Amino acid sequence: MSQYNIAEARAKLSELRRRALAGEEVIIAGGNTPAVKLVPVQSPKPPRQPGSGKGQLLWIAPDFDATPEGFEDYT
Repeated sequence: MSQYNIAEARAKLSELRRRALAGEEVIIAGGNTPAVKLVPVQSPKPPRQPGSGKGQLLWIAPDFDATPEGFEDYT
């Protein structure tokens, strides 16, 4: 973890960005009090598409729908 005051962070912003993207925790402090953590933005996942897994299921056990032994009272 690295901690920088605001003036240092302003002067070294490109380096701090590189460090944060590399996974290092970068803290920017104001008056020696931690104020901000610099972290990379996670890119959003693409929306799910119905039917995109079609043909990927290769096998289902014959007893897939069977009630497990000892759970008969719960059905």
